Amino acid sequence: METKELIKKVRKIEIKTKGISNQVFAGSYQSAFKGKGMAFTEVREYQFGDDIRSIDWNVTARFNHPYVKIFEEERELTVMLLIDVSGSNAFGSRLRLKEEMVTEISAVLAFSAIQNNDKVGVIFFSSTIEKFIPPKKGTSHILRIIRELIDFKPREQGTDIGEALKYMRNVIKKRSIAFLISDFQDKGFEDALSIVSKKHDLVGIRVFDELERHIPAAGIMRLKDAETGSLVWADTSSSSFRQELARWNANHERYLLNIFRKASVDFTSIATHQDYVPPLIGLFKRRI
Repeated sequence: METKELIKKVRKIEIKTKGISNQVFAGSYQSAFKGKGMAFTEVREYQFGDDIRSIDWNVTARFNHPYVKIFEEERELTVMLLIDVSGSNAFGSRLRLKEEMVTEISAVLAFSAIQNNDKVGVIFFSSTIEKFIPPKKGTSHILRIIRELIDFKPREQGTDIGEALKYMRNVIKKRSIAFLISDFQDKGFEDALSIVSKKHDLVGIRVFDELERHIPAAGIMRLKDAETGSLVWADTSSSSFRQELARWNANHERYLLNIFRKASVDFTSIATHQDYVPPLIGLFKRRI
């Protein structure tokens, strides 16, 4: 993509997603994702009603008068975006491609994070780790992330969610909020999901296209697997073919809901033709 066109796209996404973050998610993000620790701020004289367990005995002995330690919740967080850039995300049958929706959702989350003075980092993954952007603060950092989302070309086309989760566990030592954003065309990552969720505040966001659930009766078509490249001829007019495809997708959705529930990880699904704001607000509200 040419530089001028890229800058124009980045600016368009910035204006839209920053506005949504400011107007819709103001306060919701902070309420839903809170700091887990307590940070020491000051010592002051004991006042009636203070918890005696907070008395600083060293300062008390020095001044021969009771003093207490004051703590406040640590607000600064690290937010990690684990973004699926596999081949299946370059698909969309209605308003936008899955990868376009992933870009907008990621931008909204990133802008919400920096408004709260949080750091934001990114892991792009396919069947391998494609790129790691270490956590930083600032609007310029978020704009770099958006540029990468728009223009990134993965080396591989497959999906390995387990590998992405293991990588994050190894490179991000401090507890963080981690948004796993994917179409989840993968299986076998249950153990990694469970392990990472015990250390980090993990959230799953699935982006899918309605055509993946229900294919229309359009006669004989050649279908291509975007991740493996394999081609197959199928009679989409066959009710048994459409029923089998719908059954597979329903089973896969149940599988995803089950493994996220077992790992106690919040999870939501958003279709490409949907407005992604209501599902995200719903996700935030469930956490308050």
